[in-house]
Amino acid sequence: MRLVIGSDHAGWALKGDVIEHVRGLGHEIVDVGSFDDTPVDFPDIAREVARKVTSKEAERGIMVCGTGVGASIAANKMKGIRAAVCHDVHSAHQSVEHDDVNVMCIGAQIIGPWLAKDLITSFLAAEFSTDEDFRRRVEKLHAMDAEG
Repeated sequence: MRLVIGSDHAGWALKGDVIEHVRGLGHEIVDVGSFDDTPVDFPDIAREVARKVTSKEAERGIMVCGTGVGASIAANKMKGIRAAVCHDVHSAHQSVEHDDVNVMCIGAQIIGPWLAKDLITSFLAAEFSTDEDFRRRVEKLHAMDAEG
C-alpha cells in the first residue's frame, strides 16, 4: 500500500518511528513533512496529506501531531477525507471497517512509539466492511461532502 505521512513539529519525532514501522511492514511512504522540529502549522501539513489521498497518490494517510485532534479537524475540512483520531487499537481498525476512514491521526503527546506501531498495524490491516449498513452510512457521508 502507498501511504502519505505528515506531522507538525509536535509529532515530528514520533513520525520517524512511524515511517520505520510502515516501511518494515512493506508499505511505500510519501513524506510531506515536517522534516524537523521547527514550528509549523498543522493545517498546512494536514492539507498535503489529504491532497495525496484524494488525488489517489496514496491509498491512506497518517498524520502525527501533538494530540491528533487538530490534524483530524484540518484533514476533515478536505472533501473526500474521513479522518479519525485513534489512540486505541479497536478504533484504529473499526474506523476503517465501519466508516471507511482514510486518514488516521495520532497524538505524539498522548501515545508513544510502541502503541503507535500497534495502531498503525491495525489501521493498515483493516478493510472497509461489505455490510450494507456501513456502506449506506458512508454513502451518506459522501452526500454530505457533496452538499458542501
